[in-house]
Formats: sequence, structure tokens, C-alpha cells
Amino acid sequence: MKLSVIASATGAASVADVVSASGTLAASSAAAEKAHNIVEASIADLQAAMTAGSLTSKKLVTEYLARIKAVDKAGPNLNAIIELNPDALAIADALDRELKAKGPRGPLHGIPVLLKDNIATADKMQTTAGSLALVGAKAPRDAFLVARLREAGAVILGKTNLSEWANMRSTRSTSGWSARGGLTKNPYVLDRNTSGSSSGSGAAVAASLVAIAVGTETDGSITSPASICGLVGIKPTLGLISRDGIVPIAHSQDTAGPMTRSVSDAAVMLTAMTGVDTHDAATAASAGKAVDYAKYLNADGLKGARIGVARNAMGGNMRLQPIVDAALDVMKAKGAILIDVEVPNMSKYGDSELEVLLYELKTDLNKYLAEFGVGAPVKTLKDVIAFNEQYRDKEMPYFDQELLIRAEAKGGLDSKEYLDALENNHRYSRQEGIDKVMSENKLDALFALTGGPAWLTDYINGDHSGDSFSSPAAVAGYPHITVPAGFFNGLPIGVSFVAGAYAEPTLIKLAYAFEQATKHRRAPAYLKHTT
Repeated sequence: MKLSVIASATGAASVADVVSASGTLAASSAAAEKAHNIVEASIADLQAAMTAGSLTSKKLVTEYLARIKAVDKAGPNLNAIIELNPDALAIADALDRELKAKGPRGPLHGIPVLLKDNIATADKMQTTAGSLALVGAKAPRDAFLVARLREAGAVILGKTNLSEWANMRSTRSTSGWSARGGLTKNPYVLDRNTSGSSSGSGAAVAASLVAIAVGTETDGSITSPASICGLVGIKPTLGLISRDGIVPIAHSQDTAGPMTRSVSDAAVMLTAMTGVDTHDAATAASAGKAVDYAKYLNADGLKGARIGVARNAMGGNMRLQPIVDAALDVMKAKGAILIDVEVPNMSKYGDSELEVLLYELKTDLNKYLAEFGVGAPVKTLKDVIAFNEQYRDKEMPYFDQELLIRAEAKGGLDSKEYLDALENNHRYSRQEGIDKVMSENKLDALFALTGGPAWLTDYINGDHSGDSFSSPAAVAGYPHITVPAGFFNGLPIGVSFVAGAYAEPTLIKLAYAFEQATKHRRAPAYLKHTT
């Protein structure tokens, strides 16, 4: 396929096309905000307006499109949205008619949601993981989680930009950049990075381009951009949400999850996205374990909770210590029992984690492309590597693809090297890691800083993100929730609650109680640089 053809199919003009096609948009984003105050509006706020008759789903989609035009494609030019759904207004209109005739399907009825552009939709939109190599692929069906969201009455508004290939292309990548989508900016300080790989989902929700979005994570790709964008992010237990139809890195760690401005919205989203799926064997273990997570929104949820303060996972930036201390003071005041602990063996699976990811990438991506890549100019990982070399000026202007090359050189999943690495991961992250420290101290959860503040975007040297608490839960396949905890020089900082498999109810209860006691979330100011 000619690159000129690929470039014309990327959806770069789709925002303008969809906005102009609506014919009913408010004159500006400011007018839309005044009409229904969509900035920082929660699911409950929007549903209340719809119940009162002052808002419809179609009007809401219209107002979000206006804000996207004003904030994402003009003004600060966040560049969080890679493509919009040309059918969003029609879908919203149909849901409005259904609401009048039958009542709501549930709390997501008529609520727009954005999806990371590695989540397949069987509609007019692309699913490319930010790569030009996947332009033209036609999904045979919606990803399972997308079908679940549609069943719940959500309106799929569009796709968000991401770190290309979910940041599994190079060790020197720049998070938030993709060949198809360009660079997503941090809405708090525009020259700072959004982190990744769910960069667009994080920036879009932070900037109220939508109320809720879906991200994906292999290690940190939900929790890091959520923390850096002042959001709540849930990386659920492996298999609680199906990975069917998601461009993969590694089945032993991949998952999708909600990215929202509140714990309550995240709980509502998580409830809608779960379910046993025959296309993803890992979901079988979740049978009977997925619940209505909104039932665990308890403002007194910290009372009596035994929380392990992971002192060896706080990172090395002592200037963030006041944020940690303030968070601990709040939890103690709300009745939590705090125990200083160390998470054991965190240094023992760094190398083996990468080995597993490389092996599984080759196998999992080839499998995905065989089913969901039909119509794209590539059929295998080997083809992707060749495509990137052929179009190096478009695909690799800033960093290379050494991780893809290393993955292609790996053998099959029956390799002893792979099996030993996977066993090492699980041993030290689970039995001799999170499980051990929680059992020995009778903990309900572990607590630490999610990571540091946003760094300056640097195309020359790539990311320099610093410390992160994502790996233990990511490698173990255990749940992890991040919630806003304050600001450092105007940049959001999040804290994390982590526990064992299927402990989402406990983590949501703790995070909600912390959120309600602190209310650190605030809207971005779109500063050009820190002062």
C-alpha cells in the first residue's frame, strides 16, 4: 500500500468532518460549558441533567464535539483525540428515543466514552495502535469490552492517541507520540509529558473532552498517565476485563481499565466492562467475582483498614514527601491502621518481565493480526518491522524499533527461557512479593506514590519518567488503583492502593474514602510551562 494512501486514511480530518456534519453545535466550547457545565461533570451529574430534561445524549455529544474542536484541535491543541466516530450523534439520538420509550439501561445510558486506539471497533473507525502499519484493518467484531459498553448504553465517541504500539517499540521512546496521531500534550503544563501509553485517554478526560475513557496497561500504562493527569485509573485483576480485540503486548499482563475524574465514575465503568468471554480464557476465573463496584463507594471505607505503607516503593524524590505525609495523616484521621512495610523482591523480575513481554508480543500480535488485521498492509510482526523501515521518515523520526526486532528474534512460548522467566515473574511478584507482605502483616492493601510529576517531553533523549509503583501489580496480574493526592509545582501527583487478585471492591472502598476526604482533583489550566 502506498504511504500516500495510508496517510489519507488516518482520520486526521475526522474531527472537523464530524463537527461540521452535526449542524447543531454551540458557537464555542465556552457556550457549551455554560449551557450544561460539562467541564468536570460526572456520570451522575450528566444523568441528573438528562433525567431533569435539560440535557439529551445527542446534546451532550454535540457539546463534547464543540469542546474537542476548541481545546483539542485549537487553543492548547492537546491532540488527545486520534479519530471521532462519525455515527456518534446518530447513536446518541437513538439512545434518547429508547430512553423515552423504555427508560435507561443503566448509569451509562447515553454517556459518551472514548477508547484508546488499540481497542477494536467494528464500525467506521480505525484501530491502529497509533501505527500507520495498521491503517486499513477492518475489525470483524467489536472488542468484547466495547460490546459490553454498547450494551450498557454508552456512546462510543471516538478513539484516543497513545504511545505507538503501547510503548513497546523502543527503549528510547517518547510517551504520547505515535506516527498516526502525533504528540499528545499534558493539559496541566503543555510542554510536559502525559506519560503513556494511554496518553490520549488521560489528557482527554483531564480536559473534559469526555467524562470517561478506556485505557490499557501492561505495566503502568493506565496508572501512570492517570496519576500525571490528575485522574483516577484502575488497572484491574488480569482477566476481569476481556482482552479480546485489543492490540496486544503480552497476555500475561495486558488489561484494559477505566480512566475517570472520580472513583465513582471508575466503579460504574468497571462494572459495565467486566464479563466472562469465550474469546479470552483468562476471564473464566472471574466468573462469580465481578460485582457492582458502585456498592463499595463508602466514605468511611478507611476506618479499620490495615494499610501497608510501602516505604521501599516511594521513589527517590524527597520533595514529594510532604504529599505522602499528608496522605498518611488523612488516612490515619479517617481510622486506617498504617503499618510500615517493604514489598519484597521487587528487583528480581525486571529483566524477566521484559523477556516475557518480548516472547508474548511476537505470538500474541501475530494472532491478533490474523483476525483483526485483515485489510492492513501487514500480517505479522516481521511485516510491521519491514513496514517501519520502508516508511522510516514517517514511523521512526524520533526513535527506533529495537524492541520489536528483539521480539521477532524470540522463539515460541514452549521455550525454556520464556517459561523460566514467567515462573520467576509470578514467584517474586506474587507468592514472594505482594502475597507475602500482605499475608505476614494481615493487610487490606498496600499504599505508595504512583510515581513522580510529569517530565519535559524530550524527542532527543526520550522519556525520563523516574520512579513508579506500577510493576508489582502489573507483573502479578493484581489490581491497582491510583487517585489524586495533590500537586507539585502545578503538576498532579497520585497515590496507589494495591492488593491481591479480585480485590477491586476493597481498593475502590479505600480509594473512594481517601478521595472524599481530600478532594484533590482540579481542572487543568493549560499552562505553557511551569513557573
